[in-house]
Amino acid sequence: MAAFKPEWNDWCPGCGNFGILNAEQQAIIELGIDPKSVVIVSGIGCSGKIPHFFRIPVSGVHTLHGRAIAFATGIKLSNPELTVIVNGGDGDLLGIGAGHFVAVGRRNIDMVVILHDNGVYGLTKGQASPTLKRGEKPKSLPRPNINDAVNPIALAISSGYTFVARGYAYDVKHLKELIKMAVKHKGLAFIDVLQPCPTYNDINTKEWYDKRIYKLDTLPDWDPVVKKPEDISEKIKKAIDKSLEWGDKIPIGIFYQNETVPSYEERIKANSPAYLDNPPAKQIIEKEGKLTTILDPLLKEREVD
Repeated sequence: MAAFKPEWNDWCPGCGNFGILNAEQQAIIELGIDPKSVVIVSGIGCSGKIPHFFRIPVSGVHTLHGRAIAFATGIKLSNPELTVIVNGGDGDLLGIGAGHFVAVGRRNIDMVVILHDNGVYGLTKGQASPTLKRGEKPKSLPRPNINDAVNPIALAISSGYTFVARGYAYDVKHLKELIKMAVKHKGLAFIDVLQPCPTYNDINTKEWYDKRIYKLDTLPDWDPVVKKPEDISEKIKKAIDKSLEWGDKIPIGIFYQNETVPSYEERIKANSPAYLDNPPAKQIIEKEGKLTTILDPLLKEREVD
């Protein structure tokens, strides 16, 4: 068996992706998860390269632009025992992939979505991404951005994600802890990671973020956890209100967490009791060249229809 060998990392010096990669690897190791049961799914863009750069032997799936969540959904539901982590840029997940980002929130699948949020399309020379604020003009744009920005935190919460947090790529220790909590959360988790792009975004730099970022858990009365269904409306309102805070102060940490909602895997099991014991990935569909799947009941249903 060939030894595991990661690819040469060609991200730009100072790229926030390095912090995200290190935080993910540390989280997996500290959680004691077998790397062979971890699947890192990515789309297209600078963040899309992350499965190639892991230094621990996880499985990686480098997919199509905007389709990482769709691939991850199939992977997780076919084998619920896997730990599935999606990585995507702000253009990948909130531009071409926005439909999948919203749709998956309805299902509460037990997996993690990590947004690499730098405000630009780094792989294609710095065009404005969906999270760049209107009126901003990084050095890669000939004129100020004329589009309003998407609020990833508010969008995730309103779409149905049950764990919603924000991290900072240059605070690896804090981001690692957020990822560990997201993985342990029973349901769909989202982390918006603010990451400077030193090559194309000369506005939201490390120095700019360092002056503004503060941690939500330093607030004496901050409690994002839903303890009973009656708390949901109040917690959502407070989380979305806090997500609008941007400028002189930018909060990071957990905005919303709700484990009172059943996961999609639990919903499937309610309809198919054997699902978790015999998920699709473990089913034997042929033996000695012959199908073992019994199709007669399905064919009869089609004849009736």
